[in-house]
Amino acid sequence: MQRESSAISNKITAQLAAIKQNDDAALKALYQENFSKVERYVLANNGTADEAKDIYQEAFIAVWRNVQLDKFAPAGDTSLAGYLYQVARNKWLDHLRSGQYKKVVPLDGSENGTPLAEELPGNQQAYLLSVRKAFAGLGTNCRDLLQRFYFRQESLRTIAGALNWSEATAKNNKYRCLQQLRQLIKKG
Repeated sequence: MQRESSAISNKITAQLAAIKQNDDAALKALYQENFSKVERYVLANNGTADEAKDIYQEAFIAVWRNVQLDKFAPAGDTSLAGYLYQVARNKWLDHLRSGQYKKVVPLDGSENGTPLAEELPGNQQAYLLSVRKAFAGLGTNCRDLLQRFYFRQESLRTIAGALNWSEATAKNNKYRCLQQLRQLIKKG
C-alpha cells in the first residue's frame, strides 16, 4: 500500500515538474485526458459544447498558472486531474451565477417580452406610467445602475467595474436604488 502511495506521489511530482517546464506532451495529455469529464459536467448542467470548451480553456490556464506559481501543492494522492475538474466546475458555477447567463423568456409569447403601454389594461397603464415617472425622478447614478442591471442585464461585477465600485458596493447601491424607486412609486 505504501509503495502504491509512493508511486502515485512520484507520478504527480513528475507530472508537475513536466508542466512547470511547459512540456508539450504533458500539457497535451493533461488537456486531452480531462476535457470529456468537464464537457459532460457542463452539458449536464444547462451548458453547451461551446461553453464547455470556453470553461475548460479558462480552467486549464488557471491550473497551469497555479502550477507555474507553486500555488498547487498536492495533498496526499490529490491528482492534478481532480484539481483541474474542480477549477472547471467552480468556473462553470460562477458563470451560471453571473448576470451574463441570465436568460429571460417572455411569458406571453411577445417578441421582446414587454408589451407596449397601450396594450395594457387601464390600471396597468396607470401603474406603468407611475413607474416611469418615479424612475425619471431617480438620480442619474440610480437610473444608470438599474438600467444596466435590469434592462441590459449586465452582471454586478461588470457594473462595478464600469463605475469603479466594488461588487459589494454595486449590490448595496442597487438595493438602495430599488428602495428609492419603490418609495417614489408609493408616493405616486
